Amino acid sequence: MAFMHKQVFRVGLSFFVAFWLGFCSFCQPATAMTEQQKLISEAWRIVSRTYLDETFNHQNWATVRQKALEKPIKDDQTAYTVIQKMLKSLDDPFTRFLNPEQYRSLQVNTSGELTGVGLQIALNPETGKLEVVAPISGSPAEKAGIRPHDRILKIEGFSTENLTLDEAATRMRGPIGSAITLLIERDAGRELEVQLVRDRISLNPVIAELRTSPQGTSIGYIRLTQFNANAPMELAHAISSLEKKGANAYILDLRNNPGGLLQAGIEIARLWLNSGTVVYTVNRQGIQGSFDAFGPALTNDPLVVLVNQGTASASEILAGALQDNKRALLVGETTFGKGLIQSLFELSNGAGLAVTIAKYETPNHHDINKLGIQPDMQIPTESLTREQVGTEADTQYQAAVQLLKKNAVVARG
Repeated sequence: MAFMHKQVFRVGLSFFVAFWLGFCSFCQPATAMTEQQKLISEAWRIVSRTYLDETFNHQNWATVRQKALEKPIKDDQTAYTVIQKMLKSLDDPFTRFLNPEQYRSLQVNTSGELTGVGLQIALNPETGKLEVVAPISGSPAEKAGIRPHDRILKIEGFSTENLTLDEAATRMRGPIGSAITLLIERDAGRELEVQLVRDRISLNPVIAELRTSPQGTSIGYIRLTQFNANAPMELAHAISSLEKKGANAYILDLRNNPGGLLQAGIEIARLWLNSGTVVYTVNRQGIQGSFDAFGPALTNDPLVVLVNQGTASASEILAGALQDNKRALLVGETTFGKGLIQSLFELSNGAGLAVTIAKYETPNHHDINKLGIQPDMQIPTESLTREQVGTEADTQYQAAVQLLKKNAVVARG
């Protein structure tokens, strides 16, 4: 009997040891995850918790994580590639990975404010050189006399030859009051060294002018280029200023406006509406929320909105709200058709994710994703220079002017 007890004990002990070793070997990867594996798991969890489509494009999302962690991940760049592959499986171009540089750049663009020299820059497609598009009004760059088409050769002695736009922008940003030297090439190869002192730069996305037609209609022309944090305040200021100057009709130009902050789109719609729903949102549980206008509108004057295939996201929210509430007529082309709402999430190493968390519907419950919003008057887009936009050469703009002249728009906010 004692022998049997001893045998049972030995078998039990052997089983326990085997189980423990097996359990520990199972647990080891979780406790010994590399920083790169942790980053992949972090991105996976964010999508798992927030993504609009609970089927994750009809795939097992847990299996996606398992496959992503199967192979060794040697560095951050490899981890970034793995995360991008995971997100690609969702078949959603708007749910995307942003490396730390891209994430910082996107935050700056939507915040409406940065500290730097105040230059809009681009890479010349023919020469590959870093070129000034325009200095921002009132910025250190404008005050120093930097002009459009100036080439930036060096930033603080560092050649811009192989820099990306984000890298160049990052080097020009810095604390308020700090000095920076740029080497500029102008005209026929003439080089200038320009010294600047960085300052706070406000990004104003609004261009506003009062224009008088031959028939005496005073038209307030407002062009909105993006929906950043400054957009609602700047647009409100523009409308108030144009009202004081005698505007009795408006053209709101949303062409090639890619969108931006959802809340900015909602607040701008409220500037034009006395009442009514601005937009409905629908989350992954199918729960519907709404945002409403509560008035009073800043103006009840007739309004035409210009749209084209580049009118997207928050621009479509605004255009749909004004059209469905019969506050404005839309002129131009069918809009882009981005009816999905993304939220930004920062990862532990400074990278980020843009994740689709909801979809939106216009006040009349039109789901415009991949369909767009149909304008009331279809006018094809022409190839225009920047100087021709909003002029006699701009047929969409001229159609809007004619509508306002004929009082074809009745504002019923």
